[in-house]
Amino acid sequence: MKTNIYNVVILDKSGSMQSIKQEAINGYNETLQTIKVAQQKYAETQNHFVSLVIFDSESTDTLYDRVACIEASELTEETYQPGSLTPLYDAMGTTLSKFRHTLDATADHKVLVTIITDGQENASKEYSGKQIHQIVNELKVLGWVFTYIGANQNLEEVAKTIAVTNVLNFKSTSVGTQAMFAKERKSRMRFFDRVAEKLEDTILQSGFFEDDDDIKNKV
Repeated sequence: MKTNIYNVVILDKSGSMQSIKQEAINGYNETLQTIKVAQQKYAETQNHFVSLVIFDSESTDTLYDRVACIEASELTEETYQPGSLTPLYDAMGTTLSKFRHTLDATADHKVLVTIITDGQENASKEYSGKQIHQIVNELKVLGWVFTYIGANQNLEEVAKTIAVTNVLNFKSTSVGTQAMFAKERKSRMRFFDRVAEKLEDTILQSGFFEDDDDIKNKV
């Protein structure tokens, strides 16, 4: 039986992302290509699906949800237009609460949730940090893997608030954003390799951004 891998990306489109808009678009599109490469590499054992959610305080938009990666469209300047504030908790709560109820509990699947933001929570109205912390912990028990990529904030403290341990800091400059996405893509492909090796959930959930030598010492 093939493993269904759901790649869920929650991408900030608040006003501060305007300065790195093109880098964010290019970075996501390259990540999408990485997922498509993994689909080809592991065609016999993995099925890859993609969900893309972009958010600011004006709206949380699901551009596509659980589509086969080969059918997922690239991000464009028309579909990604930064503006307004950063309701991180609401974006996460809405996305995770909806997504968790759409999966077949009996199917063999892995869920990788990636949150990318260049600023801290500052506009949520429906969800609190405490609620997100509880939701994330519940989903981690089910084997879900979470990564948090942030800039311009106390990354470890913010990630701790939402119960995420796989964190990556970046500088919200052109060079910094490009480097961040390159690191993310390398780590993502390694995650797919580890799924193919059928490693346990506890191993898949830790050390997402660590170097290969560090991971080998843990396995």
